[in-house]
Amino acid sequence: MSLERESHYFAPASGPAYSGVLSRRVMAFVVDYLIVAILWVPAAVLLFFIGIATLGLAFLLYPVLYFIVAVFYFGLTMGGPAQASPGMRSMGIAIARTNGMPMDFFTAIAHLALFWLFNSIVTPLILLVGLFTDRKRLIHDFLVGTVVVRSDTL
Repeated sequence: MSLERESHYFAPASGPAYSGVLSRRVMAFVVDYLIVAILWVPAAVLLFFIGIATLGLAFLLYPVLYFIVAVFYFGLTMGGPAQASPGMRSMGIAIARTNGMPMDFFTAIAHLALFWLFNSIVTPLILLVGLFTDRKRLIHDFLVGTVVVRSDTL
């Protein structure tokens, strides 16, 4: 990764790389979870037929199917070459690791799992952290070592 690209990740919070990132993240969240909800429907139909083939054993996955779909959706999109989910791309943001390495599938899953964990504990108040931190980072961004930037500044 070039030094020019890395410099955007460590730009001051008032710089163009981070302006409006927090509100764009909220909108990207809404778009992404609508897409996950839409993808859940064919996954549920597929699981129904797999359940028939496995004599009902696959039906045990129904309670966690939404989470399984979300894990693969975010792992493959945020951990892919675009470094952003479709919702993030529609809002013009991307995620990157602070050490300059590209996001991978497992880092994206860890980011998602920590988001779910902190959101279940602190509810949407987790977004308040972004108002008081530099680069608009949230708790799970600090723990995983990621930062969300505007993709038009990359």
